[in-house]
Amino acid sequence: MGDIKNNYSFSLIFLSSTLMLGCSSTPEKQASTTPNNTVTSSEKSTTDHDDGDFFEGFNRLMWDFNFEVLDPYVVRPLSIVYMEWTPWPIHTGLNNFLNNLDEPANAVNNLLMGNGDQAVENFSRFWINSTIGLLGFIDVASMANISSTSREFGDVVGHYGVGNGAYLMLPAYGPVTVRDAADTIDGLYIPLNWLTFWQKAGKWAFQGLESRYELISQEGLLRNSPDPYKLSKSIYIQHQDFKAEISKQPEPALDEDLLEEYLGHDY
Repeated sequence: MGDIKNNYSFSLIFLSSTLMLGCSSTPEKQASTTPNNTVTSSEKSTTDHDDGDFFEGFNRLMWDFNFEVLDPYVVRPLSIVYMEWTPWPIHTGLNNFLNNLDEPANAVNNLLMGNGDQAVENFSRFWINSTIGLLGFIDVASMANISSTSREFGDVVGHYGVGNGAYLMLPAYGPVTVRDAADTIDGLYIPLNWLTFWQKAGKWAFQGLESRYELISQEGLLRNSPDPYKLSKSIYIQHQDFKAEISKQPEPALDEDLLEEYLGHDY
């Protein structure tokens, strides 16, 4: 998909993109503590797995490899070369073309989520850019103020109650959850189903390089965190729930009359 998740999705990208979106998030559960404010081992185990991070040891190793080795020595330099040395019409046109391929899937997924207006905009973008925009190389729809709302099939199933499941940090690719596997359904939509494996890999790589370049100025947000891994994981899960339009309802206020009757006195 045109969303960051299908780009070269290191956790840095998810963190910064979510902060730029300004999406509202729900606070994480705080671990229960004993009277001396120390967390018991059983409570800590439960808290660590509340977000599906059952493989934290492995995930942290992969995070270190992605964030400390692969990104600074491979992906970041490549993104600079691609964006600064490639002529502007070439990399802009290519990114427009690749994003346009995602619009039919965006339209179907938004429709399945009940977002009729967004689905119409996605479909309108596809046919306008595919015709007037010369197969999508020119983003005429954005010039006409027709916005795109990127949604994947994993967002659809999440919207209807399927949880994220286990969290996993993959080498090179970045964070994923079990629910993300549903995104493979998007590859069955036209025109994405016309692409070969290597064409899809190229699409993923080029879109990722552009996204990575756009985030260079925000790298400090992650590096200044006392625990970048934990922060990126939290933001990623929140971002996934935001795309699936999942919001936790506030707990209902206690009925004061019932509470007073239960306590037997004015509290």
